[in-house]
Amino acid sequence: MTGATEPYHFASQERPGFPGSPFTPSHPLPRRIGYGAIAVLAGIGSTLGNGLVNVNVANIAGDQGLFIAEASVLPAVYVAFTASANLMLVKGRAQFGIPAITQGLLLAYACASLLQLWLPGLATAIVGRAVCGMTAGALISYSVYAWMQALLPGARPLALLIGLGMPQLGNPLARLFPVEVLAMHHWQGLHLCELAIALVLLSVTLALPLPPSERSKAFEPLDLLTFALLLGGMLLVCLVMGEGRVLWWTETPWLGIALTGSVPLFCAAMLIETARTNPLLRFEWIGSLGILRFAAIALLVRFALAEQTYGAVGFLTSSGLYNDQLRDLFAIVSVAMVAGIVVGSLTLSQARLPWQVIFAALIIALGAGLDSLSTDVTRPPQLYVSQALIGFGTTLFIGPAMLYGFIQMFQRGATHLVSFVVLFSVTQNLGGLFGSAVLGTYEVIAARIHTTTLSGHLLAADPQVAARLRGGAIALSDVVTDPASQTGQGGGLLAQAMARQANVLAYNDVFRLVAGLAVATAVYVAWLLILRSLRVQPSASTGAAA
Repeated sequence: MTGATEPYHFASQERPGFPGSPFTPSHPLPRRIGYGAIAVLAGIGSTLGNGLVNVNVANIAGDQGLFIAEASVLPAVYVAFTASANLMLVKGRAQFGIPAITQGLLLAYACASLLQLWLPGLATAIVGRAVCGMTAGALISYSVYAWMQALLPGARPLALLIGLGMPQLGNPLARLFPVEVLAMHHWQGLHLCELAIALVLLSVTLALPLPPSERSKAFEPLDLLTFALLLGGMLLVCLVMGEGRVLWWTETPWLGIALTGSVPLFCAAMLIETARTNPLLRFEWIGSLGILRFAAIALLVRFALAEQTYGAVGFLTSSGLYNDQLRDLFAIVSVAMVAGIVVGSLTLSQARLPWQVIFAALIIALGAGLDSLSTDVTRPPQLYVSQALIGFGTTLFIGPAMLYGFIQMFQRGATHLVSFVVLFSVTQNLGGLFGSAVLGTYEVIAARIHTTTLSGHLLAADPQVAARLRGGAIALSDVVTDPASQTGQGGGLLAQAMARQANVLAYNDVFRLVAGLAVATAVYVAWLLILRSLRVQPSASTGAAA
């Protein structure tokens, strides 16, 4: 930053706390508003492009002539690159600066979108998801840094909470886009939207850049090897998570081979890092009890949040509804997410962080519990309250959870920043993919069990069953004249109704599972608080006696 006649000299309190972070000088109100607008655009834009792909992946597969298993590779590639990108991004910002890294990736994202316009197909789509994943990691951090410039010094701790809450809006907002606009000219509309996102964000970051940062040499040769090993292992794990439910776990041998192949890659990375003097990842800290508890809680809650992205959407899709019929629902969810960010910001304090996590988990449990009362006539209006609760719980949870882990990392120093950012990114990204895989598998198994149970009660001698068969035959009498065919197709209609009911019961089981996990998470965090208070009381009484 420069003044009219001489360079601006930053005060000591304006210096960044971590390598690669920008200085935080005092800004006039118009400039703070500008940074706030950029922070919102970067936060939402970080996940909006991928959200547009995820919510339309089945339609994209059909238009491009792909099997669902082939299209399922796209979300897996995105998650793998997003979860791994921070290994390089933290050091990249420290060595090359925030503008060079963020704007370089935005330019690559724009080029990948142009490539998909020019050569549409699975290969270019995979490249697009990989670049989008890396760009998302950079934009989320950029959003946090921009919020730090927009907020007054006393409110800057909120930057982390708001900056991590805004990206959660990407998926619900993606469902508000008209499918016919995205699908025009073989989904060129979608690629043009991604191109627009990249160019708009590139423009605003150039128009109002962040203040400079202190740059220093950060990379070491072994960093690239560790990154390659962890990225390879993450890709294999994400492919297994993404494809397992589609191809089925026990019927596709290569899933087991891929999962097995990820183990030596992770082990090799761990051996390299533990032997280094200045490791990229500090596994001894990641493996400590407190950090493992933090990771487990973050993973469990993110797992439960798959209820919205897989459970509710899957339930409504199985009922014959599609994106255009879900707009009102996800508009409400988006508003609820913003409310979660606001409430989290207004109630934020270090002492309240665990209570916010407990409250968020209980809200998610309540929403999932309400969903478990669904029937075969449940439609979006009946899910407004429950899904709004889950959306509210999502953004209420993620900021305090990140801030709690950040405090733990800050106590150990800047050398642990990469380890913490990567750990949190893995729990959130891989947790969401893992949650969808597990919930989807559970739903398939539960549906089979319910189908078997229901079919066992369908006896031809049962008067109700006989009446249902006759009703089905009568309904077909205008188009099917043969009595035998009428009876057979009437039985087919009954079987379809039974399958729909089994599907509803299976999704209700999924919702109950999610509610149970969320309650268990809240109870576990409460138990940890009780244990901590019991440890503090004896030490306090000992000090008073002395």
